[in-house]
Amino acid sequence: MRRTRSKRGDRPAASQGTPPPFGGRFAPLDDGKLTEITSAAFDILERIGLSGAPEDIRALALENGASERADGRLLFPCSLVEDTISKACKRVELPGFDRNRGIEVGGGRVHIGTGGAAVQVLDAATGSFRDSSLQDLYDLMRIVDACDSIHYALRPVVARDMPDPLSLDLNTAFAGLKATSKPIGTSFFEPANVAPVIEMFETALGGTGQFRAQPFCFASVCHVVPPLTWAEEACGVMWECVRHGMPLQICSAAQAGATSPAALAGALAQGLAESLAGLVLVNMMQPGFPCILAFLPFISDLRTGAMTGGSGEAAVANAAAAQLLLHLGLPSTVSAGMTDAKTVDAQSGYEKGYTIALAAQGGADMINLSVGMLGSIMAASKEALVIDNDMCGAILRTVRGVEMCEGGIDLDMIEQVVTGEGHFLGTAQTLELMTREYVYPSLGDRQSVNDWLENGAQTVWDRAIARVAEIEAQPAPSHLPADAEAAIRARLPIHLKV
Repeated sequence: MRRTRSKRGDRPAASQGTPPPFGGRFAPLDDGKLTEITSAAFDILERIGLSGAPEDIRALALENGASERADGRLLFPCSLVEDTISKACKRVELPGFDRNRGIEVGGGRVHIGTGGAAVQVLDAATGSFRDSSLQDLYDLMRIVDACDSIHYALRPVVARDMPDPLSLDLNTAFAGLKATSKPIGTSFFEPANVAPVIEMFETALGGTGQFRAQPFCFASVCHVVPPLTWAEEACGVMWECVRHGMPLQICSAAQAGATSPAALAGALAQGLAESLAGLVLVNMMQPGFPCILAFLPFISDLRTGAMTGGSGEAAVANAAAAQLLLHLGLPSTVSAGMTDAKTVDAQSGYEKGYTIALAAQGGADMINLSVGMLGSIMAASKEALVIDNDMCGAILRTVRGVEMCEGGIDLDMIEQVVTGEGHFLGTAQTLELMTREYVYPSLGDRQSVNDWLENGAQTVWDRAIARVAEIEAQPAPSHLPADAEAAIRARLPIHLKV
């Protein structure tokens, strides 16, 4: 008896790297909880609203169906929010500088990425932490370019050696542009800095209007300051990005027990309300504009008030955030992999493993902050990045689940084996499926103990150091045309020395 391949298993593989599978099998919220939290989020927007709206945002909102309380808080009626959700962009195309490396965000297809704006890096040569630099940013993004289980690169560290906000924004965007042809993400210190970055991208692509046609970079914008307060500069950045056609990833990142309720259900309701408020605002600026909701429920260690990125609560809260947005049919980003460990050790491994796995299984379209981070996203490491890439390949394989392929259950083959050689190692099915059904680690060790000892007893950290050196010894990515780079450097204060 033979089985046919299921529809989900029959989807074509991505053209490069690990194919992004469809998540959503893990559901931490039952139907009742989904309904209650979503309804509470709508009630928050209708009854409590958001404060601190700049005048242009206030005017836009009031012209488009919002109302204002006596204390100035903007309120969004349920009907307005529901109408926005029904008309909002449900699939966001991020093509990459190389279109063949692009991704489609929405519908529960899981993508792994960087992010976090760490301010330190772990130096593998010295074992010490130091301030992150523009060179570190480029080096990390270049590692991402070579990692087949990482699909996009949002700046993982802050270039703390940049002299001013404009230089910071320009050089952050340039470092990502030069380091990888995968989709990238950046951020902006102030609205005026968006236009020159767009100009740089236009030059890189070959002329005016090219970026709008191929928006390989999204803007990560924290449009709210929790609890329920508009971020004035960020709202201005958001509007500038809409005007220039740069896709948005809008962030709500409240910390349960500090800037959102300690009860996870309450934190999720507030965070969903903040995310939906941003979606409403973007669609008031331009209906259907490509916008991804980065719903990032951070968690407090209530003993100290400090943020904990590696807790079980963080894992389940972000999986629930993914489930809520998938339920509403909206493109989602959550956070995972934000270990509290300071080094690549057992704590780092287990915290990253279960937080990323639950987010992926919950159906997050994008998982930010998920690779290369240490110390509650205060530090980054190239070596951690390649180790996490190895781990994410295995996690993405779990999201695929058990696939019913043609001939997967073959009783004739089983009959031949059990009455013949007694093992399946040499069968045609085994040879066919060994690279399609199975994923193998690049750095994880599967040798016997004796073989491992005889081969130098290397740890995963040792192999990660070697892998980073191998990547850095290869020719640098060359997708950015030399003449375009020269034109960018001639016009803008670019400080990267590679």
